[in-house]
Amino acid sequence: MQSILRGTVHPSSPPMQLNRFTDLGLRVLMYLTHRDRDQPVTISEIAERFAVSRNHLVKVVHFMGLQGWLNNSRGKGGGLALAQPPEHYRLGQVIRVLEGNAPLIDCAEPPCALRQDCQLKALLDVGMQAFFSTLDGYTLRDIIASPTGEAIIRLHRRPNPQQALPASPDNTHHQS
Repeated sequence: MQSILRGTVHPSSPPMQLNRFTDLGLRVLMYLTHRDRDQPVTISEIAERFAVSRNHLVKVVHFMGLQGWLNNSRGKGGGLALAQPPEHYRLGQVIRVLEGNAPLIDCAEPPCALRQDCQLKALLDVGMQAFFSTLDGYTLRDIIASPTGEAIIRLHRRPNPQQALPASPDNTHHQS
């Protein structure tokens, strides 16, 4: 991103970016919208499909279960499912909760000398509210419309690498 003041490229991430926890949470919700099979969706399956850490995904799924967004069942035959139909998940509300509703800037830490008379935080707060209000106009159903829905179906149909391996002595000794 170009700096307006100096015309240089800033080395950090974009000024506003969803955190990894939110990104994974949204991917899980989107993946779980597809339900045309008998076997349950597992955390390991989602981790493999999206090439993400299973351990991090466990934390995300647990949190989402506590919010009442997912039905999580443990043990043999257990898995994950949406607790509600996709049209019940408002994106702004989901992202607010996953992000922790943190402000864009913190004027108290480190303490800002302008804090008493500055309008920046108030304007950024208005912008964040507009962002979330816009996203509240959309649901999980909206974001899985074509072509995203078809991409989710392809992910579900992709063979699991462990299932695709032929049974051989080499494969049984090198599992991770």
